[in-house]
Amino acid sequence: MKINKTEIQNFALWDKKRQQPRSLYSFNIELTARCNNNCRHCYINLPVDHAAAQAQELSADEITNIADQALEMGAFWVMLTGGEPLLRPDFPEIYMLLKRKGLLVSVFTNATLVTPQHVALFQKYPPRDIEVTLYGASQHTYERVTRLPGSYQAFTQGLDALFAAGVRVRLKAMAMRSTLADIDAIAAFGRKYTKDYYRFDPVLHLRLDRNEGRNLGIRQERLTPEEVVALEQADRVRREALQKDRESLFIEAFKNRQDHFLFHCGLGTGNFTVGYDGTFRLCSSLCAPGTTVNLRQVTLWEAWEDFVPTVRAMQTDNTEYLDACGKCPIANLCLNCPAHAYLETGLLDSVSPYFCQVAHARAEALGDSPSEA
Repeated sequence: MKINKTEIQNFALWDKKRQQPRSLYSFNIELTARCNNNCRHCYINLPVDHAAAQAQELSADEITNIADQALEMGAFWVMLTGGEPLLRPDFPEIYMLLKRKGLLVSVFTNATLVTPQHVALFQKYPPRDIEVTLYGASQHTYERVTRLPGSYQAFTQGLDALFAAGVRVRLKAMAMRSTLADIDAIAAFGRKYTKDYYRFDPVLHLRLDRNEGRNLGIRQERLTPEEVVALEQADRVRREALQKDRESLFIEAFKNRQDHFLFHCGLGTGNFTVGYDGTFRLCSSLCAPGTTVNLRQVTLWEAWEDFVPTVRAMQTDNTEYLDACGKCPIANLCLNCPAHAYLETGLLDSVSPYFCQVAHARAEALGDSPSEA
């Protein structure tokens, strides 16, 4: 999370007012948890033929109802994701329902299922953007990640069709064990086609369902803290961005926190996520018991106005967590937060050693404090 100077000055005041959520401006809808790929690092994917998950998916009417409520509350932008959203045969219907309401619509897709009909739809009714993840710049790397023969060819065909039609596509990548050797080629490919946007994520988090078998595979894909830092420092764009944002990455004032609140980030203050089964989450990663509610049982207004403040007001008496994470001046270099702590350990108020090590390695690479720059 990037914090600007005004937010730094006012973070104590915001803590006192945490029961007053900020205005809603966007929301994410996971149309499905199912995916045609079986990516090693994925935190949500289920098989295409997972009947139980498919049966729980929100209908087009339910999605329309949620969108109507969000619009009344001020939202103007929605992101459609999954799993793989293009698996849904009613994707074009859902897309157009949202577009006709005047919403800006973004789509996250792996591009392997793009058809001429999808291309025509996006060409006639352009999305805000389509984000596609690059799992490799070669068939070997790509299919090592997806574990699906033929997926690289499907990906390149889908991507080429979108580019040829002039659809706005943004590319991103995951830096992990299976892509590390190919990461320079992936970056070159990504920046060739999306000069103003390409980004990569070098830190993986665990699965929302806490599947231990899948989590073991994710942990094996994680880069070491030293590899993360080396990768970021070797990438000129990433290195310069870190240096530019240095003042928001080292915040000595955090050492003076005296409260016991779990959440100091902006979750539930402008955006929310709806899972494929209607589960309302304050952010895409927060799924711990007691932090979610189902929009099939309550209205969005009730979730936003009543439930969000309750979650944001959650506190802890775990002094180890409060002293280590609650007062950490380099918290903005760290992926650990209550949401990810729960995925790692089953507890919202626990320290995650891996994320902590990555944060300290990043801090060392940048210098110990802003004043030393």
